[in-house]
Amino acid sequence: MKKIITIITIFTILLFSCEEELNVPIQSAITDTDVPLNATFINTQLVAAYAMLDGNRDNTNVWRAAPSNWVYGEVAADNAYKGSDAGDQSEITAFETYAGAPQNSYVDYKWVSVFEGIARVNIVLNSITNGIAAGTITEEEANDLRAEARFLRAHYHFEAKKIWGNVPFVDETITESITNVGVDVWAAIEADFQYAVDNLPEESKRTGGANKWNAQAYLAKAHMYQLDYAAAKPLLDNVINNGPYSLNTFFHDNFDADTNNSTESVFAVQYAVNDGSNNSSNGNYGDILNHPHNSPIGAGCCGFFQPSHNLVNAFKTDANGLPLFDTFNTTNISNVDPNDTSASGFPDDDSFVPEQGNLDPRLDWTVGRKGIPFNGWGDFPGLAWTRDPANGGSYVSKKIVYRADQQGTVNTATGWATTVNAINTNIIRFSELLLWRAEVATSESDLGTAMMYVDMVRARAANPEGWVKRENGTNAANYVIGLYADNGGFPNVAFAEEAILFEYRLETALEGHRFFDLVRRKKAEEVLNEYVKDDKTRGYLAGATYSGTNAVFPIPQSVIDLSKGVIKQNDGY
Repeated sequence: MKKIITIITIFTILLFSCEEELNVPIQSAITDTDVPLNATFINTQLVAAYAMLDGNRDNTNVWRAAPSNWVYGEVAADNAYKGSDAGDQSEITAFETYAGAPQNSYVDYKWVSVFEGIARVNIVLNSITNGIAAGTITEEEANDLRAEARFLRAHYHFEAKKIWGNVPFVDETITESITNVGVDVWAAIEADFQYAVDNLPEESKRTGGANKWNAQAYLAKAHMYQLDYAAAKPLLDNVINNGPYSLNTFFHDNFDADTNNSTESVFAVQYAVNDGSNNSSNGNYGDILNHPHNSPIGAGCCGFFQPSHNLVNAFKTDANGLPLFDTFNTTNISNVDPNDTSASGFPDDDSFVPEQGNLDPRLDWTVGRKGIPFNGWGDFPGLAWTRDPANGGSYVSKKIVYRADQQGTVNTATGWATTVNAINTNIIRFSELLLWRAEVATSESDLGTAMMYVDMVRARAANPEGWVKRENGTNAANYVIGLYADNGGFPNVAFAEEAILFEYRLETALEGHRFFDLVRRKKAEEVLNEYVKDDKTRGYLAGATYSGTNAVFPIPQSVIDLSKGVIKQNDGY
């Protein structure tokens, strides 16, 4: 019998959660006399299904399956370079230059991790069915567990769909490889989310778990990825107007272990460190490579995932504090990149003066740049904390970096890189719901409503109490951000569409969404080809070309081989 690869990996022997570490026997070896399929035991299986949200199966190579999707959602877009030196993890460069291949180990690891999550969910659903038949679980208990499981199954299939496009929908009845051709996975994803909406309580029974509200938000996201605005609208309206979510007072509270699971967190991967698990296995291993190199932060590993010039330039603002849609990338802001020979390039010494022009204040909570305070670690020193600036530039990612006063408490004290930390990975934030609702309004030519929602996001960013400050209390840079309502509003639909696309980039930069957002809005070819053409600082981008086939990543060759050809490769690979 041809077994789908996901079924091969379902019988896990080490299962993790944020609160418990479980050694569970092989499922096929369990009998009613060994472990009754009651609610308590099935809940441990559900915990294991939640545990795969972090992509971590064995504490190794987890960056290839990071839930932050830093490789697939950011490096493959215009927001980030691979970073580090050219030879380390060079497979990432293939995605950066739109030359990914089915043999690339990154897509293989990501596929196995995602479908491992699906397999664990299906174990839960089969256990529920068997438990009901055996009389060891009540219908009420079963319904609660089933609703959570189907939420998770929808999430994992959503991940697979947005990354690979043509994927099979694997439910609890599947025992053989099934085709991924001509399959309406969206309908099945929507059905699972809808079941969760109909059956989950309003408040999660576990920290960061599924509930009626985040199931509605995720169902809306599924509709947004299909540009089905009519279906997304009532869901977004209900969650925004009646749900438990709101914007945090400060933007940076979304990226702080002390404020995990805030009112802005709709759904997030939960992390914990120093909790007795093996090498803090419940921490964020997916971003372990992405901290400043040769710094006092953790073990200083490893200098990957460096923000691009294009992204940093996008945070420029005009005299009214609005984005520069067409001209933001004409020149680079002041920087110390050794490959930048333009007028903005400065030596990495005391003569360097940080950018004096107008900037969106979210820049310095998103990116570490020379001369700007860096989460209590002092001013970012520039090239001293970058591994190979000639390859990756001089900027570093900041949203995943804990504060200096949190050292030793929110990061792990063990392992080969103590950058593993407890800052949750956001899957959906409330600010995204507001911007999706603005996009829906724009599709209806309701420009006033669209502007209102965009300005809600910008107004939070405009609060000077939340800006990066120097020790004397002054602003770290010339922050200028304004509202569209104060500057003529949205004059037409085309302007509104550009403003929302731009706002979503600034708000969620380096959170794993950029590539997928460009693809779903059918902007990828235009934007990414302009990006690689204009970038004059990373020589390996020269000649790179994005085409429509790059909208999805190659299905691993190993999966196709193990399915005996039942699963087909995406066109162009």
